[in-house]
Formats: sequence, C-alpha cells, structure tokens
Amino acid sequence: MTDKTEGGDVRLSGISKHYGTFTAVHPLDLTVPQGSFFALLGASGCGKTTTLRMIAGLEEPSTGTVHLGDREVTHLPPYKRPVNTVFQSYALFPHLSIFENIAFGLRRRGIKSVKKQVDEMLEMVQLGQFAQRKPHQLSGGQQQRVAVARALINHPQVLLLDEPLGALDLKLRRQMQLELKRIQTEVGITFVHVTHDQEEAMTMADTVAVMNGGRVEQLGAPAELYENPRTTFVANFLGTSNLIEASVESAGSDVVVSASGTTLRLPATRCSTTPRAGGKLLVGVRPEKVSLVPAEEESAIAAGRNKITGRIAASSFIGVSTQFVVDSPVCAELEVYVQNIERDARLVPGAEVVLHWNPEHTFGLDAAQDMEAGIETVEESA
Repeated sequence: MTDKTEGGDVRLSGISKHYGTFTAVHPLDLTVPQGSFFALLGASGCGKTTTLRMIAGLEEPSTGTVHLGDREVTHLPPYKRPVNTVFQSYALFPHLSIFENIAFGLRRRGIKSVKKQVDEMLEMVQLGQFAQRKPHQLSGGQQQRVAVARALINHPQVLLLDEPLGALDLKLRRQMQLELKRIQTEVGITFVHVTHDQEEAMTMADTVAVMNGGRVEQLGAPAELYENPRTTFVANFLGTSNLIEASVESAGSDVVVSASGTTLRLPATRCSTTPRAGGKLLVGVRPEKVSLVPAEEESAIAAGRNKITGRIAASSFIGVSTQFVVDSPVCAELEVYVQNIERDARLVPGAEVVLHWNPEHTFGLDAAQDMEAGIETVEESA
C-alpha cells in the first residue's frame, strides 16, 4: 500500500466559474485536509461537478487559485496534476483484461514490471480471481472497483470521484459506499467525492460541503450538519426537518418561543441567528427525535419537554419505523418517525395525539429564509 502523500490537501482560494453571464460557482474558499474523505453534496446544477473539474484541471477557473499540497496547479493541464478522476461511466477499456486495465497507467509511463503493483491493487479491491476477465464479464460494482484501482495505482495525491456510484442499484450502491470508505482508509489518499445523494455523503465522508446555487451553504462533519443545520436549505436537504414559525418571547441561555399559543424552548447555542425578544424564529426538530402518544396519556409525559397537540392525518409502515403525518394548529403536516418496537394500535389516522421531545434536540434558524428551500420535489437524476 502507499504511504500517505505529504501535503496531499486541496486548497481552493477564491475560485469561481462563469459561463458568459451565468455563474456556475461563486468565489469559493475551501480546504480539504490531507488524507480525508471529503464530499461535495448538492442537487443538479449546484456547482459541485464544476468545482471538481476545476480541481482536476478539466475546467479553467474564472478567478482564484487551486493548490494541491504546497504546489499551485491552477493553470496546469490535467495530466500534469497529481490527481486521478473516477467517473460514473467507469471508462474502462472493453478490449483489455481487468489486469491490463489496472496496469494501463503504469505501462503508459514506461514501467515494465507491473505485476506486483497490479496484484496489490487487485487484492485491495478484492478482485484477484477476476484478473483475466474483460469488463463486460463483471457486475457494475466490480467494474467500479476496477476503475478505482486503475486510478489509485498511479499513487495520486488526490482521487476525485464524480458521482461514482450513480449507475448502481440501491443495494449495490450501499455496499460500494462501505467498500470505498474501506479503500480510502486503507490507502490514506485524499478522496474528493461529488454526489447528489445525501445518504452517500453522510455514510462515506469525514467532511461534507453542502452546495446550493454555486455556493457552499454549510461545511462540517456529517453529524454536525444533520444535528445543527445553519440554513433551511441544509435542514431540508439533509434528511427531513419539521420547521415551525414562532415568535421569540424571551432570549437567554434558553430561548422561549410561542407558536399558535404553544410555548416551546430551545438552547440559544442551537440558534444559527441571534434571537431577540419580539422577533421571529424558525424552530426545527427532526422527525425521529419526536415521540408520539395518544392524547389521553399527556399527563404521563415528563415535565420540561416540548409538547404539541394534534391529530394524525396519515401513517406509513416502512418496516424499521412507522412514519406519521400530524396536523396541528402549530404546524400543518408535522412528520414523526416512530421505531417499530411495540406498535400502539391507537395511533391511527384521526387519533388525537401529543407530540413531545427534548428541548435540547430543537434548533433555531433565521425566519427570513424560505422554509421550503432544499426540499426535493422531483427525484434527482444521477
């Protein structure tokens, strides 16, 4: 296996990309730590692939610089950059064996003795027994692993992955997410991965940059982005959030808000904006943080929890959980995910219920934002 390449980080300083009057990427500063698995996540047209192509040298930035380690590569052609790219299409040579596909980069550089390195790579991607097969004799997931091995054998400082799992079915995609993470951990090379799939980014990456409209909305560890979204776009794009419009009653270390006569609390540290008494706030909570009980059991709810009364409008059995939609004066169509441990037969459409959750699990966002931002209405195409 390769040693970690020193200084293998990616630094983008003020890079942007314009096509005539259209701005695909607004000026962007981004540092990818050496040896990390970094994801650029966003819907189609958000600028993530353009950003990746500027790192690869396939697009010239309109402004700014690209550094790989200590070296500025902004104006270097792709073949002079210490990067390799894996595309969704794999781009394997159909007439060559798996062995020769992986060996291609070494042979092109005039290296005669390739067997040891190729065998190492075949072992790493667990395809040793397929060395003499042709690409069409492999599954999509196996072909993808060949493409990764072919890129890694050149010991790039950075491996760029452009929607690499987009062509695979769901089950195989999930297997490959774990596989790619294992490979990245094993080789210690910086991976920069572009995807529109939130689960994929959360499963694989150490750090995720959520992109929207050519800008980075928020950057951080997956759990941080999920638990503490700073914008409505991130709150809605990463999973599902219940967002409630509320008026701020008081703002200290705890923020007290009122929504349609219901009082709710949240920690000030979980607000992305400074709440002020008399002002507005969007109060958010994730569906799986909320518990649901029939209205007649309200007295059994522990003191100090946030509570909302409502009526079940719909329920869906998903296997692991049952997903409820609850209508309430506080907010229409509140979503609640309840794990199927002991199913309560009283929780059916039409039932009066109380939703309750720990105030610590509540976050606050700037009320001037669009509450619908980041909600996908159409299935994203890969």
